[in-house]
Amino acid sequence: MKISYKHLLLTISFIVLSCIFNTIKADPPAPPPPGGHGGGGNQPPVGAPIDGGLGILLAMGAAYGGKKLHKDRKDRKKTEESSEDKHHEQ
Repeated sequence: MKISYKHLLLTISFIVLSCIFNTIKADPPAPPPPGGHGGGGNQPPVGAPIDGGLGILLAMGAAYGGKKLHKDRKDRKKTEESSEDKHHEQ
């Protein structure tokens, strides 16, 4: 399986830009409820912390892809060297 740097860069760029545009496109927070309901004051709602997990997931995916790319290149180089040795022996 041959993956070029151009394809890898395009894929990573698409993922990053999708995340950026998704946060820009998100709706603004709802206005606070009118006074007298709940008496909790004007506190913002607590959101789910998905950013930390998403960053870790993307970093792990990039590391895994880099490892696979490095291993494939190393194996290809080893295969080319062994085929050259066989060619020189004949």
